[in-house]
Amino acid sequence: MDKKAIDRRWLPLNALRAFEGVAKHGSFTAAANALLISQSALSRHVIALERLTGVQLFERRPHALTLTRAGQHLLPAVVKSFDRLEYALDDIRNEGAPVQRTLRVQMPPSFAVQLAVPILRDFRRTCADVDIDLISPYGVGPPLGDIDVAVVYSRPAVSDLVTDLLWSVRQSVVCHPAIAATHAGKGLAAFIQANELIHVRIADAPRHHFWKEFVRQNGLAGVDVERGMVFDTAVLAAQYALGGQGIAVLDTNLFAEEIRTGRLVKPFDATLDDGYGYYLITQPEGLSDTAIALFRSWLIGRFGSGAAAAVPPVQLAVSNE
Repeated sequence: MDKKAIDRRWLPLNALRAFEGVAKHGSFTAAANALLISQSALSRHVIALERLTGVQLFERRPHALTLTRAGQHLLPAVVKSFDRLEYALDDIRNEGAPVQRTLRVQMPPSFAVQLAVPILRDFRRTCADVDIDLISPYGVGPPLGDIDVAVVYSRPAVSDLVTDLLWSVRQSVVCHPAIAATHAGKGLAAFIQANELIHVRIADAPRHHFWKEFVRQNGLAGVDVERGMVFDTAVLAAQYALGGQGIAVLDTNLFAEEIRTGRLVKPFDATLDDGYGYYLITQPEGLSDTAIALFRSWLIGRFGSGAAAAVPPVQLAVSNE
């Protein structure tokens, strides 16, 4: 059966505003207070929107209110549409006066700390009227629903989003130079066995995922990697290694500055490639938004193809056997 499209002449703007308020506040009472309308009127708006769409937008429980899958799909579109209306009206009302724009940007914690935060001032110098609201959730996969631009650590995935590969991650063994010097001349397997291991946790993967994959890809059968410290992020793992403790499998692009200055060294050429990469994600409709387009172009220029970290690693005289 063919489904009819909703005529924009009859778009329920008040109902959409009510839906956004309830989703934002997680409560009909709080949303009604914020929107200065009665709770009963607010409820009628949301019910009318649910009747129009033919699906529930909220799961209503005694002490909890959560978005359904349909509600999660609708919310980002509603938020961004109202944001753009607000920006356009402000532009007209201010007759060309500069209007401050805020972009919600998502980045993994280690990417943000190591690469983005130190140079965000450069973007602000060129686009002073664009503020950045930076969110750094832990984990992998697609961006949160209300994000304008996101950098995600993920494997390749097919979606309706505009996706630009910044670089494919290839991880290497890194450590403090004193550790490499102490074990100079050892082969890779013996080097791993002789040192404390530093692990980086990754969502939905075994506890020692990266080290297990590293020894498997490099044919190091029998090397024990189920030991050592586990950290939630690569930047925490690197901080531990910088203190002179343990060896880690890390993305050398993220820690190029530490390697360039000799605070960390990469004593072996062996790498791990398990399909992950850093991807820049944008909603298709966001490409027509000047602020989003500028920030996206800036990120690609700074980080595309690993440009942020094209520094050769410092190698010590350790055998690769």
